Amino acid sequence: MRRLTEGTTTVSQMRAALYDRYGGPEVLYEGTVAKPRTGPGEVLVRVHAASVNGGELLGRAGGLRLVTGLVARGFPKRTGIDFAGEVVEVGPDASGFAPGDRVWGGLPRRFGSAAEYVAVSPRQLSRAPAGTDLVQAAALPGVGTTALTALRDKARLAPGERLLVRGASGGVGSVAVQLGRAYGAHVTALAGAGNLDFVRELGADEAFDYAGTGPGDLPPFDVVLDTVGTGMGAYRRRLTGNGRMVTITFDSERMLASLSYVAASAVFGPRRVRAFSGDPGRELFAELARLTESGAVRPVVDRVLPLAEIAEAHRALEAGGIRGKVVVRVVGPQA
Repeated sequence: MRRLTEGTTTVSQMRAALYDRYGGPEVLYEGTVAKPRTGPGEVLVRVHAASVNGGELLGRAGGLRLVTGLVARGFPKRTGIDFAGEVVEVGPDASGFAPGDRVWGGLPRRFGSAAEYVAVSPRQLSRAPAGTDLVQAAALPGVGTTALTALRDKARLAPGERLLVRGASGGVGSVAVQLGRAYGAHVTALAGAGNLDFVRELGADEAFDYAGTGPGDLPPFDVVLDTVGTGMGAYRRRLTGNGRMVTITFDSERMLASLSYVAASAVFGPRRVRAFSGDPGRELFAELARLTESGAVRPVVDRVLPLAEIAEAHRALEAGGIRGKVVVRVVGPQA
């Protein structure tokens, strides 16, 4: 096993964000758990920062208890799905990385990155973009690979096409606006009234206040990226004949109806609505790093909070109005 000489690697415990019951943000706290061991085919990463994602809010509130209960029975439970940090150990049968490498990535279908260390397969990592601070970089892995999958792989967005991004100032939306510009699309953004100049700065050709602009006020689009989850039928009707709509979320109060609508769209007529469950690997993380290094995409960080304020980080995202991401710093200043 290769190991980076670093004073804390021999300690058996680590700090992590935990909760002992389902509920609001107040159930979260910074606690202590066993530090993961580097198994065969794994890389141990010292986490510099992680971001807060919508799925974590749902998990913490108990909305995913059928899943999280099966994966990790009992409490305390963990939170966090993506991270940026530094490799400290490389286990047997793991290749592609060495101690000291700056990396970013995600945990495959589990929570736990809001902690000092994560053990993960090299397939879930890539080198972090050169020249980008790791705390800032932590804003991108989850939302960036989601936007990349949606526009590049699911919608196959082409130069010159018209793209509509709903929720353009949020985590996925802010990256999607940048990617749309990089792919040569004409980008229309829907966002709150106070964020219209912000999304234009990200690369939107046009920006409209979602509160005062209905689907019928908009022109046809080749691609609609929906990060909101409501009114899918109305926005689907704004698609051109060969248009594609990709949604990354559903109305929680009408989940079954939303899923049925997506399934039906694949059967009846063109203009299919596509949905997917993200599970990015090394290729996606590496492509996102390339786009970041080229300047096509940049992290959008609303605020950075220390791990000890994990409850406030969740509370901020839950309150809405966030530009880009809330990032939780794990190493470095904790005040």
